[in-house]
Parts: sequence; C-alpha cells; structure tokens
Amino acid sequence: MEAAIVTGETAVRPLAAEQLYRPTDLSGLVFSTTAELQPIDGLVGQARAVEAIRFGTQVGKAGFNLFVIGPNGARMQDAVKAMLTAEAAGKPAPSDWVYVHNFADPGKPIAIELPAGRAREFHNAMHKLIDDLKSALPAVFQSEDYQTRQAAIDESFQKRQGEAFSALRDKAAAKDIAVLRTPLGFALAPVKDGKVVPPDEFSAWPEARRREVQAVIETLEKDLEHIIRQVPQWETQRRDETRQLNRDTAKYAVDQLIEDAKAAFNDIPRVVQFIETVRADLVENVGMFVVKSEDEESGAGVFRTGSPFDRYEVNVLVTQYGDRPVPIIEELHPALGNLIGRIEYIPLQGALLTNFRLIKAGAVHRANGGYLLLDARSVLLEPFSWAALKRTLRRGEVAIEDIGRFLGLTSTVSLEPDPIPLKLKVILFGDRLLYFLLAALDPELAEHFKVLADFENDLPRTAENEIILARLVATIAQREGLNALDRDAVAFVLEHAARSAEHSGKLSLVAEQLREILIEADFCAREAKRSVISRADVNSALVARIRRAARLRDRTQEAILEKVALIDTVGAHVGQINGLSVTELGGFSFGRPTRITCQARPGSGKVVDIEREVELGGPLHSKGVLILSGFVAGRYATDTPMSLFASLVFEQSYGGVEGDSASSAELYAILSALADVPLRQDLAVTGSVNQHGEIQAIGGVNEKIEGFFDICEKRGLTGTQGVLIPQANVQHLMLRKDVTDACTDGRFAVYPVATINEGIALLTGIPAGVRGPDGAYPPGSVNRRVEDRLRAFASIRRDFISQSNGGGAPAN
Repeated sequence: MEAAIVTGETAVRPLAAEQLYRPTDLSGLVFSTTAELQPIDGLVGQARAVEAIRFGTQVGKAGFNLFVIGPNGARMQDAVKAMLTAEAAGKPAPSDWVYVHNFADPGKPIAIELPAGRAREFHNAMHKLIDDLKSALPAVFQSEDYQTRQAAIDESFQKRQGEAFSALRDKAAAKDIAVLRTPLGFALAPVKDGKVVPPDEFSAWPEARRREVQAVIETLEKDLEHIIRQVPQWETQRRDETRQLNRDTAKYAVDQLIEDAKAAFNDIPRVVQFIETVRADLVENVGMFVVKSEDEESGAGVFRTGSPFDRYEVNVLVTQYGDRPVPIIEELHPALGNLIGRIEYIPLQGALLTNFRLIKAGAVHRANGGYLLLDARSVLLEPFSWAALKRTLRRGEVAIEDIGRFLGLTSTVSLEPDPIPLKLKVILFGDRLLYFLLAALDPELAEHFKVLADFENDLPRTAENEIILARLVATIAQREGLNALDRDAVAFVLEHAARSAEHSGKLSLVAEQLREILIEADFCAREAKRSVISRADVNSALVARIRRAARLRDRTQEAILEKVALIDTVGAHVGQINGLSVTELGGFSFGRPTRITCQARPGSGKVVDIEREVELGGPLHSKGVLILSGFVAGRYATDTPMSLFASLVFEQSYGGVEGDSASSAELYAILSALADVPLRQDLAVTGSVNQHGEIQAIGGVNEKIEGFFDICEKRGLTGTQGVLIPQANVQHLMLRKDVTDACTDGRFAVYPVATINEGIALLTGIPAGVRGPDGAYPPGSVNRRVEDRLRAFASIRRDFISQSNGGGAPAN
C-alpha cells in the first residue's frame, strides 16, 4: 500500500503502528509476578471523590449527607466502606436504645437512651427481676405471717357482721319476731310457741294483734336495712385492709429486689425512673403474681398473647458494643419497614395484637450515630421509602411509620412509639444520570444531600499511574485468592484498561471489570495447570468474554459475507459509501459497516433525510443532516440559490438510527452524487462534521475500525482497504493485535482526517480544490464539479420556472 495519498492540498498518511496501540511501560517497577507487589490501600485516582467524602463525613451540620456517583462497576460502595472504616476508627460507639412500656399511656411506648453496650445489661436485669418476683411474691403471700394477718382481717369482718345480726335477732326474739334468711335475702316473721306463724294463721289473728305485730316488724325492718347497708361498707373496708396488707407485703418483698436492680443503673436517670415506675406498678398490681391467669395455667399464654409480665420487660431496639467502632450499615433492601423500622402484629383468635416488644429496628436505627449506605435506585423503587427518608432527615428523628395505616389496609389498634433523635450520615450511591434527573425533578435533594462525590471513570496513563494500577491488579488478585500474574499479563491487563477507557492516554478505574477479567484469566491458567497467570491467559479470557456475547455480531457479519446485507469492500460507486456504526447490547459493543447512498437532482435546496421522514432517525441524527445542508449552502451557494433536492438513506436499516457519527460519510455521499465522481468502497468512514467542514471526534472508534476490518479480512485483504477516522480520535486508538499487524504489513490502513477536503480527496483520488484569488475552485477538482453541478441545477430550475410562468420573470 502506498504510504500516502496526495490530495493536491495536503498528504493524508496512514497511521504508523505505534499510533494504533500504546503498550504498557512498566520499566519503573521491578517484579516478576504480582505476588511481589505491595497491595495498594485506599481509593486509586479518586482525589476529588476522596476530598468530597472526607468533607461530607466530617461536617456535622444537617443536610450535609453524601450522594456518590460514578460509572457502573466502579465498586463505589466497597471503596467508600473501606474509607469510612478508617475514618470511624477510634470514634466512640453511639448510644444503645430500648423501648419500655408506658404505664400512663400503653399506646405510646417510651424510648430510653443508654450508653453503648448497656442495653443488654438493662434487659437482663429486668428479666431477672421479674423471674425473681415470680418466685418471691407467691412465697411471701403464702407465709404464716401473711396468712395470720389476712385471717385477722377476715375474722374482724365476720365478727362485726355476726354481732350486728346477732343483736338484731335478740331484739326481734324479745318481741316474738324471727329473722329468716331466704334465697331472696332476709325476712321477718312473727313467732308463737317458738315456731314461725304461717301466713294463713297470721291472717286469722285479730286485726289489732296483726297491726301491733306489723308495727314491730316495720321497726325491725329498719334496723335490718341499716345493717344490710353497712355490710358493703364493711366489705369495702375489709378489701381496703386486705389491699393495704398486700401492698405492705409486696413492698417488703419487692423493695430489696428493686434496689438490687437499680444499683447497676444509678448513673442513668431515665432507667432509674423507669424502675421506680415498675416498683409502683408492682405494688399496685401484685395480685397478678399471686393468682395465675387461665392462659398461664393452660400453658397457652406468655409473651405473644399479652402476658401481664410483658410490660416489665425491655425491648432492646439497638445495642452497640463499647469495643466496636461506629456502625457502617449497608441496607440492600430499603423497604419502608427495613429502612425506618416496623411494628409487627400477632394474630390471635381473629384479632391482630401488638405491644412495645414487637417494635423492630430499621437500618436507620442500626446506623444511628454512624453511616447508612443506600443504593439510590433501590430506595426510589420502594414505595414510600424515599419520602420517609427525607422526612426523617428533615425532622432529625426516627419515627416508626406503619405502612398499613398509610394505605388504610388495617383498622387494628397500633402503637405510636417515641421518636428517637437522629445523628446520622446517609450516603446514597447511583449513576450520574440518576443523580442529575433526581436533582432536576426533586428540589428536596439539594436540601438533604449537599455533598456530591463524583468518582472518576479513568486516570491519566502516566508511567506512575501504570505502576499504581499494576499494584491495584495485584491487590485484586490477592483479595480474591487468585494466582499471581506475571509481568506480561499485568501489562496486557493495563492495556485493556486503556481500551476500556476508550483512550490510549487513560486507564479505566472500573475495578469490577478488572476483577472479572482477572477471575476468568485465573480460570484459564488453572485449566492449563499453570500456577501463574500469563498474557495468554488474559487474552484467552478476553476472547472468551467476546465469544460468549458475540452471537449478534457474528450473524451481522454473516449477513454481509453472504451478500444479504449489501456492503462492497472493493471498487468505486457514485453516491455510495460505507459508514460505520457501533451497536452495544448487554455490555458488549461491536462495529458494523452500513451502506449510505445519496441521490441528487434539481430542487428547492432541501436535503431529505429518509430516516427522519419515516421517523426512524433520532434527533441527533437529524441534527447532523441539517448541518450538512448548512455546509453545502455555505460553501457552494454563496451567489446562487441552492437549487438542490438530495435524499440520504441508510440502506437496509430497519431500526432506529441515532447519533451524528455518520454525518461526514453522508456528506461525502452528497458530494459524490453532485460531482458525479465515484467513492472508493474499500474505505469506510466515521466521524461527524460541522458547518465549516471540520471532522469531529466520535465514540467507539476502535470497534468501528475492527468491524470493517473483520469483513475485509474474511473476504481477503487487498492492501488498499482502510478506514477514515477523525484526526481527534487518533489518541483513542487501542486496536486489536491482528488489526495492528495488518496495518504494519501494509494490508490495511487507518487514515486520520481533519477536514472534508482531505476525506473527499482520499475517497475519490481527485483533489478537493481550494478557491483561488479569483474566488473559483480549480478546474476538475471535486469542489469545482459540485459547484458547477449546483449552478446547472439552478439554471435548470430557473428555466423550468420561466417556462411554467409563460416566459415571464422567474417566480420567487
């Protein structure tokens, strides 16, 4: 292949081999395998993100939470957790929190704060207290002293009642009246000869005698009524005396146990206050310790069904340990209950029951006093979670919310636990698009997440950074338990990192991609019974990864080779060119050529994009076509109306077309159609163009070159084939070895093009032409042919309009 194509204005030379692929320089690092390299700690090449994270974690004001963004696969969570672990070292553990029964309002459990590690001690102390009381109280109530005093109270009541009735009977007997006890109560009846007078006999008595007896009975009834009225008072007095006896007895049994329980918590006033409340409640409700409930006797009841002893227990919501650092909690499933806690219910006989012991902590509780790590997408996908998180941050306290009450799904009685003060750093992770969309659509984001930590995708490919990344490779291999890599394998991994960064002068920092490659390379080495990973193993891993994902690429190439999809790689045609595009599916990208054609005729100055007309072209593609109209009009129709109708189309394209990377190829097709000069089909083109004819950089340049190379190679390289790329994309080249070898041997070429003039001259073999002092392009040049053709179109259009108007003046 000739070394350069002379265009008349400049010489476009194929790129040299060293410009197509930049090898790794590890001369500054002496090692045989990565086992000899010192692992690297901390975040590599993330100075900006490290500064933001350090600032966000050290500022204690409200709203200064972090939103960490970066590329997928950057393992941001792992990196941030490692940094937070170092940041948290030496800091005191946050407080413990428990919930206890509210004796004044059972529906509002009380939250108590304790020093780190004391919650479990408090729980155990109260549990032991109740267990001891369950034994001690029945024993003291069964003691001889208690039984004697209780008997005395009962005897006093019986004696008083007996004396009153005895006096009434004596008084009645003195007047021949008997006091009778009936099923309906007490009754008075006359007595004769020691026997009660039957009603019939009493009715036969003389009236005067009957009246006298009835008067006596009425008097005695008043006395009986007075006694009966006094009986409830005496019973109340008996119960009060019994209750006081129970209090005194319970206090005697409880006081020492309560004091023992308090002794360990005298430094925590809230705990002491609660224990004193327990003392008062125990004394007032001591009967439940003495008389077993039906549930207890049957063995059915305890905690779940609402045992009376539950209220003295302690629900440990969050407990820390004094020797542990501040918590770093990552919640993978941030549903509302998992995030801010929940209240559980137990079904019993058709009803839902709950109590303070069924309050469960959420991630916010567990992370309180430390750091909470959340995936932003997961939080947004969970109903109510995003709003609840913002509400919690705004209030500065954690209030457990029942989702069932939000939705109106339950009408059962629930709890309203005390909110817990919040001292927490929330760190959200997400990709950049999600962050920018959220910032635009939710103004509250800036209120709660004021610190942005943006992870870099890559770092400059200096010799120092290559050494740093080599140590990172060694770190990953050691952490994952992989075989060590030899020197050539490390160099190849770094070269792949440059290709992944799509820039020969940069290195990708997407650690997950490096990790996957190393794991697969280790597998290849072990399959080959090698204890060290070689360059061949890394290459085998990369080839295997491509093969697994390349079915669609292979089918696309197969369609071209079988001439189902029409792509020429030899010859020349007017108005026809090979454009290059990239398809990305499932993380795998490949380039493929597409035929672009153009037809031109006289018209009203319109360049028609058929893709746009049928709504297959995206807005960026349509923008690129409109730029072509601007270029043609600005260059060739400065003194003559542009009387052109040109139609552009991507042949055999049945899906959407987006992007402007084919705009230079479309412009070449237009110029070819107008100049009536054929374009070489052994060259493919990529690059966008502006209105001044300058070729602009595009993405996926490596895949595009390799996509056309694969077709040419399978058909047989002719030595004239190649690809035109923007000059600005030369720095991005990291081509496959087979492509670079073909270029080195002169069987393929990559041409850097800076302007449309350079490109059209290379594609046609005819100089593009530059306007001379007279303002005209040189005869025979491509630009002269285009301009002449457009002038001819304008003349044809004027003549046609003149004839249509009957020979009059041309219409406007």
